[in-house]
Amino acid sequence: MSHLPAVFAKLHFPVIAAPLFIISNPKLVIAQCKAGIVGSMPALNARPASQLAEWLQEITEALAEHDRAHPENPAAPFAINQIVHKSNDRLEHDMALCVQFKVPIIITSLGAREDINAAAHSYGGVVLHDVINNRFAHKAIEKGADGLIAVAAGAGGHAGVKSPFALIQEIREWFDGPLALSGSIATGGAVLAAQAMGADFGYIGSAFIATDEARAAEAYKQAVVDANSDDIVYSNLFTGVHGNYLAPSIRAAGLDPYNLPESDPSKMNFGGDAKKAWKDIWGCGQGIAAVKAVVPTAELVARLKREYQAAKANITA
Repeated sequence: MSHLPAVFAKLHFPVIAAPLFIISNPKLVIAQCKAGIVGSMPALNARPASQLAEWLQEITEALAEHDRAHPENPAAPFAINQIVHKSNDRLEHDMALCVQFKVPIIITSLGAREDINAAAHSYGGVVLHDVINNRFAHKAIEKGADGLIAVAAGAGGHAGVKSPFALIQEIREWFDGPLALSGSIATGGAVLAAQAMGADFGYIGSAFIATDEARAAEAYKQAVVDANSDDIVYSNLFTGVHGNYLAPSIRAAGLDPYNLPESDPSKMNFGGDAKKAWKDIWGCGQGIAAVKAVVPTAELVARLKREYQAAKANITA
């Protein structure tokens, strides 16, 4: 059984919403937390950098107000994603704000640094680190991360190629801390399956693109509704890191989604060029066939909860 930090005691449902580059904003994060799951966003979504302080204040005040009004049903904690890569020249600035606002959960990606983990721990924060294989998982824990997000095949955006069965099994052989599974999870049944494999949480991103609160173009939201796994392309062309993208958006950019060149990973960048790439090329995971309409976040989470309970009932019947 996993040893979970106290911050997760406020979760009403075992789901962490993945931070969506460009798309996640305070409105979405607040709605996710009020619905009982961990809401999250990348620090880099706040542009200019000074906007991050305003957003963190908005989130913390809104959730505190919700808790005062609903002491019997408090909001789940929120998370901020930090890109720990040399191209992110805002990392120290953004992390200092996370310390100032005592962000409950920090999600680190594309690099693990002991000083970032120590900064979160200085006020009691918990660090979850994205990994695509068991070797990276070991490194993250050795450098002080508290938990892991296993990014398996089929996840939206930057994704690995490992089967979730293999990845979770290998990590659970040695790690008994917080573990979330990412990769094609868009139903309550998939959340239960993630737990059956040994994960504590389902990590869901793409389904939240098609919500009212998401800061995505309406065409993007509708594309998620209309698409299925056949429409997902795996490529490193756009950021230097392999990820999954919607083929129609690649085609709209004048490229053949099924004949893309390889990018030079050394040119990976998460500044303005990356933002432009992700604005035009739409990241998405393989589980989106379960998304049938653009709905409020609360409605999506309610569906996941119903499906989760139905799946449990089917198993025990």
